Amino acid sequence: MTLRHCLTSLLVGACLVTLSTAAPAQGRQVLTHEALWMMKRVGYPVVSPDGRQVAFTVIEPAYDPDRELHGIWLVATDGKTPPRRLTHGKSRESGLAFSADGRSLAFAAKREGDDTDQIYVLDLAQGGDARRVTDVATGAANPKWRPDGKAILFESMVWPGALDDAANRKVIAERKARKYNVRVYEHFPIRYWNQWFDERRPTLMVQPLEEGAPARDVLSGTAFARADGFGSAFSETSMTLEPVWSPDGREILFTATAERWNAAHDHVRYHLYRMNVAGGAEPVPVTPGSGEYSDAAFAPDGHTLYFRFAPLDAEVYHLARLEKVSWPQGGAATPLTADFDRDVAEFAVASDSRTVYLRVPDAASDHIYRVGNGGGRPERVLAPEVGGYTALVSARASVRPVLVGLFGSSVSPVEVVRLEPGNPARHEFLTHFNTAQAAAIDWSPPEHFYVDSARGRHVHSMIVRPPGFDPHQKYPLLVLIHGGPASSNADQIGLRWNYHLLAAPGYVVLMTDYTGSTGFGEKFAQAIKLDPLKTPGDEINQAVDEALKRYPFIDGTRMCAAGASYGGHLTNWLEATTTRYKCLVSHAGEVDLTTQWGESDFAYGREVVNGGPPWGGSPIWKEQSPITYGAKWQTPMLLSIGERDYRVPIGNTLENWTTLQRMQVPSRLLVWPDAWHWILKPEDSRYFYQEVHAWLAHYLKDGPAPGEGRPGG
Repeated sequence: MTLRHCLTSLLVGACLVTLSTAAPAQGRQVLTHEALWMMKRVGYPVVSPDGRQVAFTVIEPAYDPDRELHGIWLVATDGKTPPRRLTHGKSRESGLAFSADGRSLAFAAKREGDDTDQIYVLDLAQGGDARRVTDVATGAANPKWRPDGKAILFESMVWPGALDDAANRKVIAERKARKYNVRVYEHFPIRYWNQWFDERRPTLMVQPLEEGAPARDVLSGTAFARADGFGSAFSETSMTLEPVWSPDGREILFTATAERWNAAHDHVRYHLYRMNVAGGAEPVPVTPGSGEYSDAAFAPDGHTLYFRFAPLDAEVYHLARLEKVSWPQGGAATPLTADFDRDVAEFAVASDSRTVYLRVPDAASDHIYRVGNGGGRPERVLAPEVGGYTALVSARASVRPVLVGLFGSSVSPVEVVRLEPGNPARHEFLTHFNTAQAAAIDWSPPEHFYVDSARGRHVHSMIVRPPGFDPHQKYPLLVLIHGGPASSNADQIGLRWNYHLLAAPGYVVLMTDYTGSTGFGEKFAQAIKLDPLKTPGDEINQAVDEALKRYPFIDGTRMCAAGASYGGHLTNWLEATTTRYKCLVSHAGEVDLTTQWGESDFAYGREVVNGGPPWGGSPIWKEQSPITYGAKWQTPMLLSIGERDYRVPIGNTLENWTTLQRMQVPSRLLVWPDAWHWILKPEDSRYFYQEVHAWLAHYLKDGPAPGEGRPGG
C-alpha cells in the first residue's frame, strides 16, 4: 500500500432523480437520473499493433443488474466504418490485449460454467466464439501475450505453499469444509477499501496455448514470493503486479514490494523486478531506486524500458514522473520529465520509438503533451478548451504513429477518439454511443475562475449554472467539495456527485480545487502537510466570497456545502468553523483525526500529514479535528455512510451523528448496508439523491421536511 494511493480517493455517491423548477432551453431536456444512468459506458481502448483497429468494452447499464449487458466492440481507426460488436452477454470482460500479429484478442471474463474469471481468446481473423484457455481454481486476470503469440502471462491470487492448481484446489476444498469461521492476523494492514485481506498472495502464471497444456505458476516458488513481506500494489478494487513480457519473451517484469508489513510505521516501497520465466532464478530489481513504480512499458524497438516513478519520503505527495532505463542492461533510471511540474498520468511510446506522448492533468482537464526519448521539457500538443482525455494508447507497429484515446467532458460522455497531434492538432471521434443523448440535454460546460487566497496561492474554481438559466433570477448555491485531497474537480461526467444533476432543480454549483489538489504543481499538492483542513476550508470560503462578487445571480443567503471522503472531512470542518451555510451534506467524512488513524485501512500516511503519531505531540490531531469544536455545531447536517467502507469507517460517521444529536442539531443519518466507500447500486444511488435533494429543498427552498411522505422518512 502506498501513500499516493491512500491519499487519492474519488468522490462517492452516484446520481439523482430531479424535477427542475427552471425551464430548460428550447428543445432540450433537464438531466435526470435515468438519462444519465442509462447512457452507455465506453471502457478503456486498446489499439492493434498495426494501428488499424481499436478494441474496447461497452456496458449497457440497467437498474436491474440482471438486465445489464456487456460487450467487446471493434472499430477501425480510419473512422470510415461504424463500430461492430464482437461479444454480447451479461459477463463483464476486462484486460483486453491484442496478440502481436493483431489476429487475436485476449481478455478475462467469468462466463457460464466458470466459478471465477478465466482468460479467453477471440480469433478476429476466423471469427466465432471466444475460446477459454485457462482453467485455474484461483482465477485469472490481466492477460499479456508473449511476443511470439504462443503463451499468455496472467495474474492470479493463490494460497501460501500451493505451487500448482491441484494444491490450490485442495486448500479451497479444505477451507469450505471448515466448521469454524475466523480471520487471524499478525500484521497491518488487515483490510482495504471494501474487503478484508486473507492469506492469498498475488502470483504470475504462464498459459501455453497448446491444446491441453496446463498453466504454470512462475513466481510462487521463488524465495522472494515466499518472503513474509511480499506483496503487490493495491487499487480500490484489486491488487496487481502489473506484469509485462520482455521483448524477447524470456523474462517477465513486475512491480512488487518486500515491505508489505511496514505499513503501520513507514512507507511501503516498491521495486520494478525482472525474472527469467524459465525458472531457477530469483527476481532482481531492474533499477536500484525504491518508491512507487507503475505502467512499465517497452519502446517498440525493445531497447528502452519506460515507467512512471514517484519517490516516497517525508512529503505527503510527489508527482509521478516519466523515467527510463536501457534494455536489457537495466541500471540507474534516467528521468525524462524531471523539471516538468505536472503529473504524468499516462504515457504512450510512438511506433517510431523516438517520441513519447503524455496524458497530463492541467486544472480541470487532461491534456496531451509529447517529449523526445532523450527527455527535455514536454510540449503541449492537444489542449481542448472544454473537457479532456481520460485514456491514451499508441500502436506499436504502425507505419506512422497512431494514437488513440478517450475524450469527454462534463456535458459529453467519453467516446473513443483518434488523436492527431500535428498541425492542426485535433481529435476525430471513432464512436458516438451517447452523442445524440448528450445533445438533447440542457447543460453547459463549467465556467472557470481563480482567486488569490489569503496564503497567496492561486486557487482554481468552477461553477455550473442550472438548466433554463435566467441571469435576472437569484439561485441558491451548492458548494461541492472534491475528495482526495490528491485529486481535483474534473470537467468530466461522473456517476457520483454529478455537477449537472445537482444543479438541475435550480442550483448554482461551485467547486474549488483547494490546497492539496493535483493538477496545479507539486508544491501546491504538498502544501496540505500539517494543515489538512484549516487552509483548504478557508480557501473554499474565500472562493464562495469571490463567486458572490462575480456572479450577482447567486443568492448568498441560501447556501449549502456538500462533499464525500476528503470532501466529507472538509464539510465536517465547515460544521465546526462557520455558520454561513444553511445546511451541510457529508458522506464518508472523518470527524476525528485520531479515530480515522486507528480505524482506517492505512495509517502511516496520516502521520506524515499530521506531523507524527497521535501521541507524538503534534497539535494537528486535536486542533484540526472537527469534533474538538462540537460545542459550536449548529448547522443542519445530512450524514451518509457505507457500512462496508474501510477507507473512512463507519465509526467516524457515528461520532459525527452522536455529536449532532447531543447538540440537538437537526440531522439525518443514512447507512447503506451494501455500500462501501462509493454508493454503486443504481437504486441506492437514486434514493440517495432523493434524500440529498429533499435536504437541499427544505433548507434552501422552504420545501417539506426531509423524509416526509417517503419510505424510510
